Amino acid sequence: MKNIYIIGVGLIGGSFALDVKSLDKNIRIYGIDINPNHLQEALDLGVIDEKATLEDLSNADFVVLAIPVDKTLEILPEILNKVNDNAVVFDAGSTKFDICKLVENHPKRRNFLAAHPIAGTEFSGPKAAFKGLYANKTNIICEVEKTAFKLQEAALQLFKDIGMRIRYMNPEAHDKHIAYVSHLSHISAFMLGKTVIEKEKNERDIFDMAGSGFESTVRLAKSSPEMWTPIFKQNKQNVVETLEEYIQNLQEFKAYIETDNFEAVFNEMKNTNRIKEILKGIN
Repeated sequence: MKNIYIIGVGLIGGSFALDVKSLDKNIRIYGIDINPNHLQEALDLGVIDEKATLEDLSNADFVVLAIPVDKTLEILPEILNKVNDNAVVFDAGSTKFDICKLVENHPKRRNFLAAHPIAGTEFSGPKAAFKGLYANKTNIICEVEKTAFKLQEAALQLFKDIGMRIRYMNPEAHDKHIAYVSHLSHISAFMLGKTVIEKEKNERDIFDMAGSGFESTVRLAKSSPEMWTPIFKQNKQNVVETLEEYIQNLQEFKAYIETDNFEAVFNEMKNTNRIKEILKGIN
């Protein structure tokens, strides 16, 4: 794992680069990005060691795809065509079913590891990258049995070396569960931000009156639409199902308030308080 190629040198790819660079000074990080300004910025910041193109991938030991999921569908087969037989290619996308389906019959399917590191912030670009993003985070691996054993072994060890926990899941289950715990969260934040912007015409009022609760809830609304629109498109069925359940809960809560049923309001919030215990971790 001496030559690592990062395709997409923003938060996810750049942070991975910084983590693996700290493991071994002999590791060489090559950056590939459609945005030449991002590529130069990543080089200037020391996130990558050299610029590269897809034509250079035959030299890769490890290829990280950290780009929007629609772009992954476009170029993943080409990447697999170009890498050597001993290279590992993994993507970090938030959807897995369409990506796994795309390459299920590719001659180099054995070189691909479908992964989803559950890590990130609301920021993007090379400046957002930082060392330690992946520490104590979960990396969901799908269809690990379809990756050549020696390649999956090398990749999984690298993930563990940068502090990640490994969880195995099939692509269908991944996309369904992630719709609840990630995709719905982003939609909620975007729509909360939209509601406030539309109703609070005075931006000074928003700035002055917004407390920490609003700021933390709406934080994800600062995320990149270029990244999240393709995610919602690829996971459309699961996202729609989660939205239907979420909207039903909102309607019920609204009805409790309208009918002065504040005992039900209290009970709903009280019962939901146990989320804090769940988020502390499960042994």
